[in-house]
Amino acid sequence: MLSTEDNKLDISVLESLVQQIVSLRETGVEVVLVSSGAMGAGRGILKLGKQEKSTDKQVLSAVGQVHLMTAYAKAFKKYGQICAQVLATKEDFRDKNHYFNMRTCFESLLSRKVVPVVNENDVVSTTELLFTDNDELAGLVASQVGADAVFILSSIEGFMTGDSSDADAEVIAEIDCKDATAYQKYIRPDKTKFGRGGMLTKFNIAKKLTTQGITVHLTDGRRKNVLLDLAEGKNIGTKFLASKKTSAIKRRVAYSDGLTKGSVFVNKGAEELLVSKTKIMSLLPVGVVKVEGDFVKGDIVEIIGESKQKLGFGVAEYGSSKVKEVLGKKNTRAVIHYNHMFIDS
Repeated sequence: MLSTEDNKLDISVLESLVQQIVSLRETGVEVVLVSSGAMGAGRGILKLGKQEKSTDKQVLSAVGQVHLMTAYAKAFKKYGQICAQVLATKEDFRDKNHYFNMRTCFESLLSRKVVPVVNENDVVSTTELLFTDNDELAGLVASQVGADAVFILSSIEGFMTGDSSDADAEVIAEIDCKDATAYQKYIRPDKTKFGRGGMLTKFNIAKKLTTQGITVHLTDGRRKNVLLDLAEGKNIGTKFLASKKTSAIKRRVAYSDGLTKGSVFVNKGAEELLVSKTKIMSLLPVGVVKVEGDFVKGDIVEIIGESKQKLGFGVAEYGSSKVKEVLGKKNTRAVIHYNHMFIDS
């Protein structure tokens, strides 16, 4: 969205977004901006050829990030506003101390009327620590700060019933993710030329956020006054309906895929209780059959079912060595408390 047809940074779109963010802030809305565009900006400065190596992408990101933030700083300064650069990797969300330090950083910036501009730290990210795309990063940040809404700005009008180039395809105005399976058939694997994600990522991010009580809007980011119209509740793009707001710990746990320190395997009885829609259950040692990984109290772990399928995530009440000592025992403190657990079922 921030790239021109010749892959340079589209300053006009960037300045339009900044103007709208300033207008929102004047009404008392706090905004965190998650923006890609560093590599696009880098491509407008360096010509490295069509076949880009991983090292080339690091160079483009390093050069382009400076250009991108300079453009944002200049655009915000025009309205007497200050922005700040926040670069992140998955490790910042995996480690408990990093996670809460990062949240404190956001809270401090917002309290001082500074607009955080977040991007992935492509320069240092290794393959296993790459975000799927900035939609995933936006979801993690929104969950971290307890946002009320997430606006995903794309190059399409919304979540559609077919390919965007198909004249018969229509935008679905509202989606209730409680019935997510009804919309799976419309998801296509298409990606933008230089993007890593796609509609599947956007849909999964929206589904996860709505279970945490965060409303998600997906629409064309180049539409005039798109942010202001969305904030006013105008019917544009696709709105993913939110459930009841969850706690900060639940939000952190819900976004733990790829960020865990270990796994606990449960027996059939524990699995049935955990996925039950009628009972609220903590995970007790009597239901745990195996532990993998090295984790300590407060780390997030995967919960694995009898058939080796991933059931969800939770915050460990004690370390892996202690869990191994109490495997299968009754009348022992929960391994994962219900309030610190997210079951994806």
